Amino acid sequence: MGNRCIEVSLVSRGVTATARLLDDRAPLTCAAVWDALPLVGDVYHAKYARNEIYALFPPFAEAEPPLENPTVTPIPGDLCYFSFAGTELGTKAYGYDREVRAGTTVVDLALFYERNNLLLNGDVGWVPGIVWGEVVEGLAELAEACNDLWRNGAAGERLAFRAL
Repeated sequence: MGNRCIEVSLVSRGVTATARLLDDRAPLTCAAVWDALPLVGDVYHAKYARNEIYALFPPFAEAEPPLENPTVTPIPGDLCYFSFAGTELGTKAYGYDREVRAGTTVVDLALFYERNNLLLNGDVGWVPGIVWGEVVEGLAELAEACNDLWRNGAAGERLAFRAL
């Protein structure tokens, strides 16, 4: 399993980076994501964590991975996995264009593209994420596209993950 890589893309902007899976640090999460690839979803820019883009997916693992290789201070290039109950994301403050309901689970796959991130949410407190990958090529171009997404909007943009 050593050195498995994926492509992370902002589809409409045509920007792609390469990330290495951290199989040695988050083996269950890496296996769950790898087995679900390819994954593509509407992209969102974080409100609370600062320099983060992410997409939401229905659960895809047989069982949600445990909190392996956790962080509340992701660094540039970190790929993080979060699992939320629908009630945690069900307020309009998050800006989702679809209803996220109680009784559902939502998987959030995130990319952190710049420094000074803190996973502290005003509604629920600390939100540790599982670091399951790291961007090893193309982060500068992807960060530039993420800043454009922040300034000019995410509408119509998709975040894609696929195996290499």
